Amino acid sequence: MSDDIWRRRDDDTGDAENDFGKDYGTDFGSDFGKVQFADDPTSEPSLSFANSDTGDLPHWTEPPTGEIPRFNEPTDDDADVWATFQQPSTPTRRPERLSIGTDPTGEPRRQMRDVSGEYSREYADITGGQPRPSRGPDPRSQQVRRAPQRAGRSAVGRDMPTAVATGLILGAVFVGTIMWRPAAVMVLVIAALAMASVEFFSKVTERGYRPATLAGIAACVAAPLAAYWIGDAALPLVITFAFLATSVGFLGASSVQSGPMPNVAITSMAVVWIGLLGSYAALILRFSTSSGLPENIGTDTLFLVVAGVITNDVGALLVGSSAGRRPLREWVSPGKTVEGFVGGAIASIVVVMVIGTQSDTWNSFGEWLLLGVIISVMGPLGDLVESMFKRNLDIKDFGTVVPGHGGVLDRFDSYLFVLPAAYYALLVFEPWVS
Repeated sequence: MSDDIWRRRDDDTGDAENDFGKDYGTDFGSDFGKVQFADDPTSEPSLSFANSDTGDLPHWTEPPTGEIPRFNEPTDDDADVWATFQQPSTPTRRPERLSIGTDPTGEPRRQMRDVSGEYSREYADITGGQPRPSRGPDPRSQQVRRAPQRAGRSAVGRDMPTAVATGLILGAVFVGTIMWRPAAVMVLVIAALAMASVEFFSKVTERGYRPATLAGIAACVAAPLAAYWIGDAALPLVITFAFLATSVGFLGASSVQSGPMPNVAITSMAVVWIGLLGSYAALILRFSTSSGLPENIGTDTLFLVVAGVITNDVGALLVGSSAGRRPLREWVSPGKTVEGFVGGAIASIVVVMVIGTQSDTWNSFGEWLLLGVIISVMGPLGDLVESMFKRNLDIKDFGTVVPGHGGVLDRFDSYLFVLPAAYYALLVFEPWVS
């Protein structure tokens, strides 16, 4: 259909051919206005874009040229709208204090409390027991801070008259039994180890552990008995059975919340520390029951050990409290000083030499010096180790059985390290032969 039928020809305006240049297109009235078709001649220029070097756009009816459109390079005048996203932004500064509204109560702001000297945290229960509550200020923290000024002063806190009286009574009982027979001394050894193990298991239970108490105490008593009866060959068997009994016992627990690993470990620790090390007292006494050897070998050696350890404690206490300045290990025990260690060592060596002159077992200067050095080194080490364990458990003493000294374990901690060293020195050097 031709487009001419849609074009308006106004006969009143004159010649249509002459007037078309002025009035081109088709007028559809006020509804649509004037519409120009492609084949209508026009005097208006073709559509073009500003700043374009491509010329006028071709008419849509012309065939395609196949040219690729070209884009103009951006000029400096063009704003780079992406530049703002590439620039590093300045971080927003956080206010030091955030205040929302006002305080309607008008109460002053509460100051932060200094808890540096307090144990304010809850203790994690690693054994499956009940968590231990937080405690107040630790009185020992003040003692630690004052230690560099006068470390030895902490020893003065002991009830000296009571401690001296108790020591004399224990010494008299020991001398009476050692003069009677070795079996009587063994009764004292077993009783001391049994009470020490009871104290240990009671304290660790209070601190949240759940050890195998019965198996541990039984092993601590069985170890010296087996050593005195059979010898050192029986000790591995006792330790093995104690570990098996403890481990198998925790298999009967309802869940892993019973804490088998830490509780087996804490039980085995007591068996080794108290039962095994204490058994060397029985091994030393066994020399007095062995055929073919003098009867006083074991009793003489044990008497020298006890006298040397007691003298070492007294000498360290007196020298440390009067002239102590430098702690041996401040975080473990501020009251134990280098000066006290030296004073105790000198006292031990002197006493061992004096008593050794009356002994038929240790009868030379070199042997006395050897035994004195063993006591002087191993005794303070045993005391420090026990203090370290007490520090970890946050307790002052393991017990109160021995007035003025704390518990049995507190009184005999040094012997647990001295006895094995003295036994092997006796076994290797055989001083009675010379």
